[in-house]
Amino acid sequence: MHVLIVEDDDAIATPLAKGLVREGLTVDRVETGAAALERAASNEFDVVLLDLGLPDTDGFDVCRQLRARSDVPIIVVTARSEEVDRVVGLELGADDYLVKPFGFRELVARIRAVARRRAPRHDAATDGAGEGGHGDRASTASELGGLRVDRRTRRVEVEGTDVTLTPKEFDLLAYLAEDPGAVCARQQVLEQVWDPHWYGPTKTLDVHVASLRKKLGDPRWIETVRGVGFRLREPVDAAR
Repeated sequence: MHVLIVEDDDAIATPLAKGLVREGLTVDRVETGAAALERAASNEFDVVLLDLGLPDTDGFDVCRQLRARSDVPIIVVTARSEEVDRVVGLELGADDYLVKPFGFRELVARIRAVARRRAPRHDAATDGAGEGGHGDRASTASELGGLRVDRRTRRVEVEGTDVTLTPKEFDLLAYLAEDPGAVCARQQVLEQVWDPHWYGPTKTLDVHVASLRKKLGDPRWIETVRGVGFRLREPVDAAR
């Protein structure tokens, strides 16, 4: 696994890099946002560890630009502990948010977790072992009214128009689309879409749901079941 550390403080970056190398990871390090964007453009990294207090630009802007260019998992590693900072980071496309000081073992666990979530989910429908003995590519897609979620290509369409989502937004929507109309409990969603041992704030789920509603063009696509969770439903006036 190849990790890019974006951190200007040698006292943090040097021991962190050495520790990750001991864990068997390949590590590169840059000190500025500009360098991070340049290096990440190569698409050679599996995870980016991003500090927010960079000398040339705000880390939030780097996060936004990284996410616009790539689906590489981003873990924000910062001293900023306020909830608003966590929410902004996650809204901009970060996959996780870790506050300094942190435990090294916890960081390694989070790195491995986001890397696992990036790997394509194995879908029996792609095995080519259906009743007819041949693969059916359409079976990797879920459709509900004008919404189409294709897990194989990781594309989403609403009424034939492509919708651009962050990797985590797609994972959340794909999970809800597996059983449209079924209520998915909040903890169930966090465990399946994020990680069974999710350490971050549960607020991240609400942030991603809000973003999805906006991008899908109608908030009614994702219904809140108060006190339980969420479900995917076709807006009533969109039914055909």
